[in-house]
Amino acid sequence: MLENIRVKDMMTENVITVPPTEDVVFAFEKLMRYKISSLPVVEDDKLVGIVTATDLGHNLILDKYELGTIVGKVMIKDVTIISPNENLLIAVEKMHKSNSEEIINQLVVIDEGRIIGIISDGDIIRAIKT
Repeated sequence: MLENIRVKDMMTENVITVPPTEDVVFAFEKLMRYKISSLPVVEDDKLVGIVTATDLGHNLILDKYELGTIVGKVMIKDVTIISPNENLLIAVEKMHKSNSEEIINQLVVIDEGRIIGIISDGDIIRAIKT
């Protein structure tokens, strides 16, 4: 079933992003305002990282950031990406890295070097339920 559905058919378009110079507090506020779980970090129209609501929220609550900490200092630089033409089975495989227990909740969708969407575990669950 998942191998018959393309990422482009289930991804969210109009991705909200932040620059690496964004203050972590403002980035977290943006995550909460739009009710999203991650923000790709973009500089000069290129994906350079990603920040998640879990990471930012956890560290803000524990007061681990100094005043004025920017996204570029705390972002995940090794972003897992996917092509819009890949199927959802490939997306699931990328979300669960086989040689670790790590689960990635979202993949940035890249086409010809630019961000065109984001696909989350919730998008895949919705595909299964339809």
